[in-house]
Amino acid sequence: MKNQIQLITYVDRIGCSNFEELNQLLQHELSGLFGGVHVLPFFDPIDGEDAGFDPIDHKKVDPRLGDWTNVGNLGQNMDIMADLIVNHVSADSTEFKHFLEHGDDSEYAPLFLTFEKVFPQGANEEDLLSIYRPRPGFPFTKYRMADGTQRLIWTTFTPKQIDIDVNSKSGLEYLDSILGLYQQAGISMIRLDAAGYAIKKPGTSCFMIPETFDFIDELTQKAKTYGIEVLVEIHSYYKTQIKIAQKVDYVYDFALPVLVLDTLFNKTAKNLKHWLEIAPRNVVTVLDTHDGIGIVDVASENGQEGLIPDQTLEGIVDQIHKNSEERSRKATGAAASNLDLYQVNCTYFEALGKNENAYLIARAIQFFVPGVPQVYYVGVFGDENDMELLASTNVGRDINRHYYTKDEILDKIGGDQFKKLSKLMKLRNGHEAFNGEFKLGETNEDSLEITWTKEIEWISLKVNLKNEKFEIKGTQMGKAATLMSN
Repeated sequence: MKNQIQLITYVDRIGCSNFEELNQLLQHELSGLFGGVHVLPFFDPIDGEDAGFDPIDHKKVDPRLGDWTNVGNLGQNMDIMADLIVNHVSADSTEFKHFLEHGDDSEYAPLFLTFEKVFPQGANEEDLLSIYRPRPGFPFTKYRMADGTQRLIWTTFTPKQIDIDVNSKSGLEYLDSILGLYQQAGISMIRLDAAGYAIKKPGTSCFMIPETFDFIDELTQKAKTYGIEVLVEIHSYYKTQIKIAQKVDYVYDFALPVLVLDTLFNKTAKNLKHWLEIAPRNVVTVLDTHDGIGIVDVASENGQEGLIPDQTLEGIVDQIHKNSEERSRKATGAAASNLDLYQVNCTYFEALGKNENAYLIARAIQFFVPGVPQVYYVGVFGDENDMELLASTNVGRDINRHYYTKDEILDKIGGDQFKKLSKLMKLRNGHEAFNGEFKLGETNEDSLEITWTKEIEWISLKVNLKNEKFEIKGTQMGKAATLMSN
């Protein structure tokens, strides 16, 4: 993966109808801003219950977007990352329907995870209560078979997302076949979606247990044989992230979004600086994604301190709601379906109270900390919450999943905020010092200084948190210069 900013986007929500139009947008209107693109689920269909994360056919491009040739065409111009949805498939898949019809006689029966597979001797109360869930309730759904009997099927996320038995031969062959298809299409990197939930074992939390680490490691090694790098998507306690990073190519720095909010809200970089001293370096940094703003990634766990004291963290969450004029509350927790217990649903721009200056500083910090930056398509345009889409779907995360028209995109590109962010992005992509050594300056808590140096090239960000001022200095044409400021 290039050490340049990566775009996170759906094909059909950024003013495009298909892959070819996305390709044109990235080569023209958004030229120079991105070294790669994480294309969010484009499988058949893109408009299921979970916005493509519940594929009926993981090996087929939704025909409305194009086909694998169109995916390959995009890959000729920039690196492509795609999701490998390791945990589940849609209840509407051909395979699961065949299982419902024929039961254990189905050739696809080994692919799916039933209650009795994990608990062949049954489960007691302690077994069930120990299972970690990202959403309320137990991870089982009752399905009626064709013969009239009922079976409990493991459904970690929603009743329409049927968990795969990744320990079975069928499960391993299924994932392997997708990797082979990705290789042919020129996809150079995969994001392991929900990999932390993939392994279920009686008497455990069924989340990030030792066997899960083994599974991730084995799948990573398999991907490498196809020439594909791996990014693991795990929202969890920060020490778990550090441990995972030792086993894979890349992990997300999911702690960063809330730490940057803490820095800007509370006018102190203390917690952020601590994290930068201990954080893994093989990270992809984000402030926003297609999901919410993760809280669990900085919170305490089982009596162990988090990256931000719990009381301070509660204040940050309250401030997000206040800054969004309570709109984020309508999309978070029990207020909306498809809810996540560990996230606040809000655009990052609104989380910062629509403060364009604070938003630019937040992006500057993201681009200067170690890691490869990703910017979500709504974040590219520094946009507001989509309350109309939220009202129409009642899916919390849709507050930050706007469908742009081409005219909206052109209007945003002409705006002052986009121009300033574009300048910052091109600076991050083009300055050679970012391929060198990172240094965190010794400053007071109310300021932040980050410097990158490679041979004679250097670039430095200084932020004064008290007055929300930043300045970027560095080499330009062999001479020191002020490259950007507010």
